[in-house]
Amino acid sequence: MSRSTPLLPPADAAGARAIVNPVVDLDTGGVIALHAIGDGRITTDHGPVHGGGRHDADDLPYGMADLLSATLRAALDAARTETRLPLVLGLPAHMVIAGSGGLAPLHEAMRQSGRRPREVILTVEGEIPPEHRRALLIGLDGLRTIGHLIALGGLGTGHTPLDLLADARPYLLVLSPDLVAQAPRDPGRAAVGEALASLARGIGAHVLAPGVQEEEQLARVRGWGVRLAEGPLLKPGPTGRVCVPLPVIAEDATAIDLGPRAQELLLPAVTLPAEATTEEAAEVFRGEPSISSVIIVDEYQRPRGSLDRSRFMLAIAGRYGYALHGNKPVLRLADPPRTVPKTTPAIAAMQVAGRGGERVYDDLVVTDEVGRCMGILRVGDLIRQTALMK
Repeated sequence: MSRSTPLLPPADAAGARAIVNPVVDLDTGGVIALHAIGDGRITTDHGPVHGGGRHDADDLPYGMADLLSATLRAALDAARTETRLPLVLGLPAHMVIAGSGGLAPLHEAMRQSGRRPREVILTVEGEIPPEHRRALLIGLDGLRTIGHLIALGGLGTGHTPLDLLADARPYLLVLSPDLVAQAPRDPGRAAVGEALASLARGIGAHVLAPGVQEEEQLARVRGWGVRLAEGPLLKPGPTGRVCVPLPVIAEDATAIDLGPRAQELLLPAVTLPAEATTEEAAEVFRGEPSISSVIIVDEYQRPRGSLDRSRFMLAIAGRYGYALHGNKPVLRLADPPRTVPKTTPAIAAMQVAGRGGERVYDDLVVTDEVGRCMGILRVGDLIRQTALMK
């Protein structure tokens, strides 16, 4: 990613706007996803409406559903014009609680943007009344079934019960920006952040630290073991990577015999449908230098092929590369995916990678209980993790 500032697209017909920030893998400096949020300003004929998709159900004025839909579309379209990287998108909890009717703006925004569910990580935000908890969990299961990865947002200052984190089975926990901002100068809040990061590891979820503005904040969240972050301090350079400090490894780190599970190390996958052409895949690789692989999936999000950046670009770079492959199905150039279940320990995943011959450094595809693609596991991450084991 070559841009150095968040993307703020023009307002659409409803006056909705969205800001898109890169999500950075602090271990590698690579941009692995985009975090899209409404900028808090929705303009109507009667003036601005504040809160950009963060209202509780009881506070929604007439017509706000249309404005929420417009905000979602603005966020989806903003990211779509830039890259095919996965998108982290905020979603008010009341929309999930309301069921299919409440989620209609999301589905319509997805349809209009052309994004597929597996490309969008939905971050549920806002207050969750106890009497609506069951409805929320049912709604999350429905979103997960159609392919979305689920995240919970605002942790540390929000109203999310801790036991809900276990019941919701989130892929990602998004800390509150206020918690990240205050942690370096507030030992109490720092303890809360560290506890949430430890809880995330226990349930097999990633943690995203948003709004990182200072090096002290970055050092603090890294000390908690947080791997993903975004904010003004983390701006990709011309190579698409961010210069971040090397992680500090505690000498008394607890050893784990077989290493962390695959789901604790996986990163969002960039996917294309099985009918995609070679030209479409080439555009994805050209548009984002941090993409190491593209996973080809069927209509049920099951992996059917894997494209390694180096081999794929070499195959089409020859004199007759485009003539031979340009408009043909990209599956012709794909390798069989190397899959590992999400519960696979790091040592076992390394064994799978080692059987690859010339593909030893290809990304592994992490799958769920029914064989759907959950994300990718980079061999470099496995090497780092096993090197830390005692």
